[in-house]
Amino acid sequence: SETDQRDSLLPGAPTAGALVHVRVTFLQLGLDVLLFSGWSHSVPAQYHSPPEVVIPLRLTGTSRGMKTPDWLSYSLHFGGQRHFVHMKAKKLLISRHLSVFTYTDQGALLEDQPYVQNDCYYHGYVEGDPQSLVALSTCFGGFQGTLQINDMLYEITPKSLSDTFEHLVYKMDTDETETHPRRCALTEEEIARQLKLQGRDKSISMQSGYEGWWTHRYFLELALVVDHNRFLHRESNTSNVIREVFLILNRVSSLLISLDVDVTLLGLEIWNDKNPMPVNNIGDLLREFCSWRHKSLNSRIKSDLAHLFVQHHYGIYLGLAYVGSVCSSHYGCGVDRILGENVNSFGHTIAHEIGHNLGMAHDESECTCGKGGCIMAPVENNSNKFSNCSYAYLIKTIGKTHCMNMPPNPFMKYTWEHCGNGVVEDGEECDCGSFELCKNDPCCQLGCTLKSGAHCASGLCCKDCQFMPSGTVCREKGNACDLPEWCNGTSPNCPEDVYLQDGIPCLGSGYCYEKRCNNRNEQCRQTFGINARSAPHSCYKELNTRGDRFGNCGITSNTYIRCNRSDILCGRIQCENVTGIPFLREHSTVHQTHLNGVTCWGTDYHRGLTIPDIGEVKDGTECGRAHLCISRKCVHMSNLQKKCWPTSCNMKGVCNNKHHCHCNIEWAPPNCLMNGSGGSIDSGPPPVRKVEVVKKEMEKIYLIWILLVSFCGLSLFLLTIFWVRCILPPKKREQNVETSPEKEELNIQTSPKTEELKVQTSPEEKKQNFPISGNDPKP
Repeated sequence: SETDQRDSLLPGAPTAGALVHVRVTFLQLGLDVLLFSGWSHSVPAQYHSPPEVVIPLRLTGTSRGMKTPDWLSYSLHFGGQRHFVHMKAKKLLISRHLSVFTYTDQGALLEDQPYVQNDCYYHGYVEGDPQSLVALSTCFGGFQGTLQINDMLYEITPKSLSDTFEHLVYKMDTDETETHPRRCALTEEEIARQLKLQGRDKSISMQSGYEGWWTHRYFLELALVVDHNRFLHRESNTSNVIREVFLILNRVSSLLISLDVDVTLLGLEIWNDKNPMPVNNIGDLLREFCSWRHKSLNSRIKSDLAHLFVQHHYGIYLGLAYVGSVCSSHYGCGVDRILGENVNSFGHTIAHEIGHNLGMAHDESECTCGKGGCIMAPVENNSNKFSNCSYAYLIKTIGKTHCMNMPPNPFMKYTWEHCGNGVVEDGEECDCGSFELCKNDPCCQLGCTLKSGAHCASGLCCKDCQFMPSGTVCREKGNACDLPEWCNGTSPNCPEDVYLQDGIPCLGSGYCYEKRCNNRNEQCRQTFGINARSAPHSCYKELNTRGDRFGNCGITSNTYIRCNRSDILCGRIQCENVTGIPFLREHSTVHQTHLNGVTCWGTDYHRGLTIPDIGEVKDGTECGRAHLCISRKCVHMSNLQKKCWPTSCNMKGVCNNKHHCHCNIEWAPPNCLMNGSGGSIDSGPPPVRKVEVVKKEMEKIYLIWILLVSFCGLSLFLLTIFWVRCILPPKKREQNVETSPEKEELNIQTSPKTEELKVQTSPEEKKQNFPISGNDPKP
């Protein structure tokens, strides 16, 4: 049943009192028969002719039209002739960490993270037709999507229950019999009003092109929402909705790729319970949806644009969006009407409305894209091309925004704060994620609390649910400008990463800057090989003052900046002694310039590239005595914010980026004045070094020996006294105290009292004198 189907995909729904429940659901969306058996294959109304049955034949090996291994080629016979289709997988069409939000019957929010195949969506062309466009998916068994050939549009789907790879190909026709053709709901007056608010006008549409700027890619991160009516149309089956959204998105992506705009879906929300706002009026709905997105959706899915797919009849109107609103958290949104089964038509509508978000007005008579209409025409058509006016509008918008310049991080996971999202947040001891993951976690339990006996569940200083011992290294020193960190024994977290203070010399002629040691010669070697080195000053002067993609001091808007004479060493790296062209990544360009007997070598870079810029002079590179490059400017070292100096560390340590002393071994922070184990107040306690252990052990041994020798000496002395006084016979004692005749005579002469004392202490006289003790004898 539908309920059983839905429940099998969404297990473990929370009780009414639960606020949220997060699950990692591994939905194998490729199980077409199991998940989407309810999706009819009957001929939809927009197909004006019966389908043709075709069997795609794979072209392999040395077959005609074969390209690199990334490309697939197939032969299909329909429309009275054979077509050779070449296509390549579209990367990152869907985020690897796609979040799908739905609701319980009580209105509680659910978050699923379904398994998504990301290598089964293809874009391509048909051999012999440079204007053709192919957007196919193989995720659900067989081919499903559209082929546009010679201005004719075809849709292909797998034939049900076929065991010979049969497919159905439909010819798609627009309904030209309608009295009032369907169109965008955005009027020319409203477009002009919105452009005026942005300080722009429609005069840009008179331009014939967008020369002067070269780019490879812009990147559009998209959030999509499907309304309750469309959910019901897809038999109240979440998986059916997800599948449809992916197919539509692939079609949209194939249209936008001609603009060098790469689309990635970050998140999807399905209003499976009810619509949270009225959908009767498309204008009111756009305003309400944008407000809802700003207040609610943005906290869950941080995107450049959000669009709502709504199943409602708005007469002749297909969609509505704010002009030039991409990157805006308040107005970066649109509403797209979806009716019936025509995925292609709906994909065209979304591409049109996204075009408005990208700053495009409707095409006028001066705008052209070749034969026929263009995507931004105000009325519906089957075009797959944007006009010259649309390109000009896009470049104008891109120059004022920045969110589309960098590619999406494929490993970035978009989450909102709550227990169960796998991220430890305020008030949580741990977070093991879903119920299934928590069952197997040895340290953390549901409710984001630690299990009995566990002190931690994650962190670089946590092992087997216990804190690692103090002095255990948790982050090794990474390079010449880095410093290590150690666990403190009382926390699962490694101390914050610290490194050498900016401006400290490194690797000879380099300076540390933001944890890097940048050296001009080393940068040339990394780019052009081991024999390369930095070029003479004349190369930097000649090339970096040009202000082109091979020599500049940066980019603003759509122009390259010429370097000032004082900053030429901080523009692009120029090298010499290059003995061979290096293997560089795709889209990299190498240039060489002959100048006064020297060949200057370098690379280019421009916005839209998805690879790091290996040719810019890195911040921190030396550009003169006591000068270094920062943000393409050559500045004096005094501009660096230094609050720590070698003298601050008693010349027995270095300064870190927090302006604290990192002491050498045998010295202790904070100022390296006392003996210790090294490190800083930021690094955690270093381990007790082996030298220190040996030294301390030797000190203990010396102390023990001193005490032992002292004890033995004292014992011997006391034993000697005891032996002399108590054990030695009296006669021997007298012999021991007798002196030589000479000394005796001397003693008598010099110390008469001594002789008298000897007489008084005679034992016999003691006996005689004992009775009259206390009386002095008379002389």
